[in-house]
Amino acid sequence: MKKLLLTVSFVLVTHLALADRPFQAALTPDIAIVPRGDTVRGLSLNIWGENQVNGVSLGFVNGHVGESSGFSWSYIGTYAESYRGVIWGGFFAHTTGDVVGWQQGMVNINKGSLTGLQSGLVNWGEEVKGVQLGLVNYTKNLHGVQVGLANIATNNAWFTGLPRDLATGFPFVNWSF
Repeated sequence: MKKLLLTVSFVLVTHLALADRPFQAALTPDIAIVPRGDTVRGLSLNIWGENQVNGVSLGFVNGHVGESSGFSWSYIGTYAESYRGVIWGGFFAHTTGDVVGWQQGMVNINKGSLTGLQSGLVNWGEEVKGVQLGLVNYTKNLHGVQVGLANIATNNAWFTGLPRDLATGFPFVNWSF
């Protein structure tokens, strides 16, 4: 077990040491160790940061450009282009591209395609392939399930596609497959 732990630790440390930018600390996007827009492969600690991150981002506001991935936790909110992994956005999580994974915030907006879970008080998605869980859920194109007080999927006709599709809007649960 000790050999396995040492081997894994060695591989991780070597990977981080050889990475272009293994660490980021940012007060703002322009007052940061790694310049705005450059890729960070490792840990990013932000008051407000804006980089492509493949790793862990922790901060008050996390901005992700390009194809970011990993785990992003922010106290106030997160905005991203495309993301693979987990986004926990505090008050808001806003994405303009595709998300594969879990988008969580009080208010979630996804202007691309979301494959996975979107959870919060209010969820809005252009295209959702998976689950929306919140008080109010809205999507233009649903391939999955919505659970909440108000659920709207504009690609569903009113009760004409049962059991495959439920309705355009429905309380408590709505689906389209």
